[in-house]
Amino acid sequence: MNCFARITGTGSYLPAKAVTNHDLENTVDTSDQWIRERTGIAVRHIASDDETTCDLAEQAARRAMEAAGKTAADIDLIIVATTTPDKIFPSTACLLQARLDVHGCAAFDIQAVCTGFVYALGVADKFIRGGGAKCALVVGAETLSRIVDWTYRTTCVLFGDGAGAAILEASDEPGILSSHLHADGEYEKLLHVPGGVSRKPGPLEGDPGFIQMKGNEVFRMAVNTLGRIVDETLEANGLEKSDIDWLVPHQANIRIISATAKKLAMPMERVVVTVDQHGNTSAASVPLALDTAVRDGRIQRGETLLLEAFGGGFTWGSVLLKF
Repeated sequence: MNCFARITGTGSYLPAKAVTNHDLENTVDTSDQWIRERTGIAVRHIASDDETTCDLAEQAARRAMEAAGKTAADIDLIIVATTTPDKIFPSTACLLQARLDVHGCAAFDIQAVCTGFVYALGVADKFIRGGGAKCALVVGAETLSRIVDWTYRTTCVLFGDGAGAAILEASDEPGILSSHLHADGEYEKLLHVPGGVSRKPGPLEGDPGFIQMKGNEVFRMAVNTLGRIVDETLEANGLEKSDIDWLVPHQANIRIISATAKKLAMPMERVVVTVDQHGNTSAASVPLALDTAVRDGRIQRGETLLLEAFGGGFTWGSVLLKF
């Protein structure tokens, strides 16, 4: 009997504090029109000073567990995708495990920045197909506001905080059909945070603890790379573009999303777009979009979904699944 990893519940969470484009007009040289036209973003949510990545992850995780009808006793694998962990160690996954009163199962973080949730789904799928887990909690959670220079208009308009989660269960019904994960570290300096634990970068322009990005280069790479991942995914599954019911992309920039939809010859009505409501939340953005479309009834059981993302590293990847 075939064993598939099937999503049985989703959840998401956004912090209460919202920062609009008009709010940013008061702090940096920008405008609501400029931000909307170039990114599609209208608002982003910011964690409060006492709110951590694990706090956000816990809210999303509990909602996903409730949707799937699962308790702590059912969870036998926890993977958290994040680039903004609460601590150097232990992992945010271990912290979340304690919050949820789950004991004994494997729990670890994945760091693939914006592609993190897609990576995490791919890893959880392998665990379940290989018999190493039966019920996995997969979370993407970020507090990117902690590493954004709010005086630098190029990046401060783009990023926000949030979390999304999914429960994956072993099933004899098709679930995740394939995952395709890639990276190329040659391009690290186009989108990175220079500072680190073991590396002291020395004199640099700007704070080494903040996101630094060469936007035009990142945009071109993202569009080209995501176009290739679409072809790779369809070819691997013997599918045509018309076989995809929904595109659930990384929510970074409406122009990148539109370009990927064009590659699929997919009308924007079949693309889940939430970037306007939360900006780029890195590893949280794909599960945030997925949960939104599940809960508002757009995504229905039995439909075919293509999830894709591109992030710092560079990393990129896709997951094709039957919902």
